[in-house]
Amino acid sequence: MDNLKPLKIIKIGGNVIDDAAALSSFLNLFSSIEGPKILVHGGGKSATALAQQTGLEVQMVDGRRITDAATLELITMVYAGKINKTIVAQLQALDCNALGFTGADANTITSIKRPVSSIDYGFVGDVKNVETSILEVLLNQGVSPVFCAITHDDNGQLLNTNADTIASELAIAFATKFNVELYYCFEKKGVLKNINDDDSVLQTITKSSYKKLLDAQLIFSGMLPKLNNCFHALDHKVSKVCIGKPEMLLDSKAIFTTLTIL
Repeated sequence: MDNLKPLKIIKIGGNVIDDAAALSSFLNLFSSIEGPKILVHGGGKSATALAQQTGLEVQMVDGRRITDAATLELITMVYAGKINKTIVAQLQALDCNALGFTGADANTITSIKRPVSSIDYGFVGDVKNVETSILEVLLNQGVSPVFCAITHDDNGQLLNTNADTIASELAIAFATKFNVELYYCFEKKGVLKNINDDDSVLQTITKSSYKKLLDAQLIFSGMLPKLNNCFHALDHKVSKVCIGKPEMLLDSKAIFTTLTIL
């Protein structure tokens, strides 16, 4: 993989998106990264806040949102509209040419509606296919794709799709063509052993140590799908996966969590 061109795929979420100063700082950092790069953003907290303002009930199970028709309409406006276009506009101001995407745009990410089992997640999509050809053209032209957490089913239906999963599946799809590094950036230094201690960063998590953390019930809620996506990416030839504050992208002294197979 050493002879492959590097590609950084960076997912941003958490309080960074909801804090204008933190988002501005991150986008300055992102724009300064050399070489091909893709940004994936969440927006769940903004969507939750708007849902509460409009009286729409928010339902979460294991860190994942239950998406009925009204919720899908709201998150499409928030994710694909306000957040995505604000990020793209701010990147343009930083001389970082960017183009906003849902999975429906250029048919880049197709999903299937999650089957109903013990839980009906509603209009939630599980990624089925990632089409990289258009994205490769953009990357080779110096354009950075900016993905929100919306995909489609190839039959006209938009689907809410976990942003961590989108980042992971994009990384996997590019892993045979680029030397892909996947970064999950949020407001914490990394995965914490003690959720109440911001300095209790687990700097390395292996597959075996992850199982022990789960057995000890030290990993909860939204971190579960994130870590599952990390190991899924590593299992499919993604060269590096890290979790932490955005500073880890350029600061060699930054403390963060690195995920490894062994």
